[in-house]
Amino acid sequence: MRSEHGPYIDKFFPEPYKKMREVSKTLRKIYPEVDLPEVLIELVNVRVSQINGCGTCLSIHVPQARRAGVPEWKLDALAAWHMVSEFSAEERAALQLAESLTLLQSHEGHLAARAACSVFAEEQVAALEWAIITINAFNRISIASGHPLL
Repeated sequence: MRSEHGPYIDKFFPEPYKKMREVSKTLRKIYPEVDLPEVLIELVNVRVSQINGCGTCLSIHVPQARRAGVPEWKLDALAAWHMVSEFSAEERAALQLAESLTLLQSHEGHLAARAACSVFAEEQVAALEWAIITINAFNRISIASGHPLL
């Protein structure tokens, strides 16, 4: 019998999903060690989830962003951050990196990473890249599975 969505890949093969969650948990410990605030990580998570159209991840990360202290106006304006001068240099660099690694446009990822290194230490850029890679993976798991909003 077929469901109205694809198979929940995390249910059919729980071990890889468990490993993904372990990666996420490990990264949550690394971010404070390299001085990346949760506010910034959640802004990146929300922006990547917007780009990918992942309702499940948005239903998780928008409330997490609020709890972390992201102002409501910033969440409202996030899709148009390029045009909003109130986003900090750090936020702009992180969001540009997130967009370039999510959309994978030619060599923009390398350029965005280089630009981010002018605002962040290399270890911070590496941690941001892991955050972006990880939320992209979770977006794709949820989209492929047709997970509901939480």
